[in-house]
Amino acid sequence: MVLDLMVIGTAVTLGPLHNSAFILLLFSRRGVRQGLAFLLSWLANLVAVIAVVVLLTGGQPPARHSAPSTAGIAAKLVIGLALVLYGAYRHRRPPRPHGPPRWTARIDNATPVTAAGLAWLLQPWGLVAAGAATVVDAQLSTLTDWLALAGYCVLATLSLIVMEMYVVWAPTAANARLNALRSWLDGHQEQLIITLSLAAGLWLTARSIYQLVA
Repeated sequence: MVLDLMVIGTAVTLGPLHNSAFILLLFSRRGVRQGLAFLLSWLANLVAVIAVVVLLTGGQPPARHSAPSTAGIAAKLVIGLALVLYGAYRHRRPPRPHGPPRWTARIDNATPVTAAGLAWLLQPWGLVAAGAATVVDAQLSTLTDWLALAGYCVLATLSLIVMEMYVVWAPTAANARLNALRSWLDGHQEQLIITLSLAAGLWLTARSIYQLVA
């Protein structure tokens, strides 16, 4: 479970879409406040999904090869295959020029509530669902699994935390470097989406097949 959560959390935190949007928020009016609203909403989403799973399982993993256990593994397999197919589709389709989304033009006037809602919209729900299917195996009577869940949430939010702290502590340097990062993300968005989709999808698919046959 721990290794799966690390892979999923890394794929989540490296996603180009929410990182680009977060940088725009940071340099809007009241940017630090907007960024904090986005960050907390993002983290709350991850925690809420985990809480729902834990409530359903009672904090006890289902018995191996039982119906609930097999269903959780099958869900990860389906998500993994979907990510692989999505990455392959994005790779094969002809390149298309794309400008910034229309909402970016109105981001200066965004409220903290809007920023919080944007975090939910930009959440990579496929990966979050994979994380939820993995959390089914959490045994909350052990400190290790508590730390694994907390580490997953922090890892999946790490890029936002680092950028928020950078702007707070070194706003001048952050302005130049984060804007350069956003330009790079925009220029490599397609490659990043394809790479992350294929990498996470292949990992989930391989792990799920192994768990089903082992």
